[in-house]
Amino acid sequence: MDQQLNHSDLPRAQKLAERAFATLLRFLHVEALSGIILLVASAIALIWANSTFGHSYVALWHLPLSIGIGDFSFSKSLHFWINDGLMTVFFLVVGMEIRREMHEGALSKFDEAILPVIAAAGGVIAPALIYLSINADPMRSHGWAVPTATDIAFAVGVLALLGRTIPANVRIFLLALAIIDDVIAVLIIAFVYSGGLQPTGFMIAALGILMVLGLQRIGVGSAYPYILPGAVVWAGFLIAGVHPTLAGVVLGLLTPVRSVPMRAPPVDVVSRIAEELRSGDAVATKDMHRLERPLRLLRLARREILPPVVRVQTALHPWVAFVIMPLFALANAGVGLAGVDLSNNDARFVMLGIGIALVVGKPIGIIMATWFMVRLGWSRLPQGVSWGGICLIGLLAGIGFTMSIFIAMLAFTDEGLLSSAKLGVLLGSVLSAVTGTAWGFFYVRRLRHTSEAASNS
Repeated sequence: MDQQLNHSDLPRAQKLAERAFATLLRFLHVEALSGIILLVASAIALIWANSTFGHSYVALWHLPLSIGIGDFSFSKSLHFWINDGLMTVFFLVVGMEIRREMHEGALSKFDEAILPVIAAAGGVIAPALIYLSINADPMRSHGWAVPTATDIAFAVGVLALLGRTIPANVRIFLLALAIIDDVIAVLIIAFVYSGGLQPTGFMIAALGILMVLGLQRIGVGSAYPYILPGAVVWAGFLIAGVHPTLAGVVLGLLTPVRSVPMRAPPVDVVSRIAEELRSGDAVATKDMHRLERPLRLLRLARREILPPVVRVQTALHPWVAFVIMPLFALANAGVGLAGVDLSNNDARFVMLGIGIALVVGKPIGIIMATWFMVRLGWSRLPQGVSWGGICLIGLLAGIGFTMSIFIAMLAFTDEGLLSSAKLGVLLGSVLSAVTGTAWGFFYVRRLRHTSEAASNS
């Protein structure tokens, strides 16, 4: 009679592999690790871009990468595929996290869900006013939108440095605010710095969304069939002139929060099939004809134990945290400072205006708008979010970085002003990250002290 092997009977190589894999899994679930990797990648990019090998940094991200079928070919730079392609997956995960909170979390009630919207508006208006107060000259004033943006990837990465002690709703509030901030930035780009939006692209995106809804309607629970309609939505946004990564947010918000209906609860199906396999002889005889149906039902039930919004987000999170975001940092943090000339008054005022607007304007706008809504009784802070948490959100929202640099490239045609604007964004973002991290560690210590005091009382 065959005896089951216990762990001590396994080959030594297999046991070592299992321990290594378990250690790797624990390592990947340390929240602070992803933030550290992001900052290391940023530092490497910044040093590389300003070294004697700076030309190779620029050349790498401008390498063309093409996809094609037959006579059709679509060619873009490596930088595009990272920023507009891979980062769509990041925004997909963010959108799914927001969707979960809208269903049963911090954003499920209107008076709490409206708060990030108003806070984001305050975080756009205040920096713009501060910048314009320093740069009233018509040539410089065109850059008023540069400090209004938030780089959601870097803001979330820095927040991850603070670990799991930070209340989950602080992260959700920051994500919601940053997404709204990005939407506002896209609208500013479309109506202020470009020729407008293309209706054809929106029609293509709408077709992709209808395809997604159709698959959901007929009960398709696997994630793979949604890749094609997701690509259609992405292409539609690209053609429309909207940043295509927002397709990830839309698809994330469309992700179902309930599992595909089954004739019996998934857990009951798993238990029943396991009992059938245990009591029968199909497993022992390796009869694939008899095993095919129960194994298919077992895979389906196992998949549907978790709703799609949880299952897909969990599967993608390690790839986003340890591959996509570090690549994004490496491709975008290399801001060259060779062309900066601060002896020019215009350049100096642009740099100061952007830096001060990010470091001071963002937190002031967000905190004041939030306070105004709560003070008038029109909204309330989410559960677990204190005013210390709102201050942390405001400080981290000052990390404008890539989105601000992108707007600066549209706002300034003069190379001197553009270089000074990039320096202002870099300095403002770094100061926001440092002050946000410092306040975050203080905030975490205070939370721990409060928790210990409550447990001892």
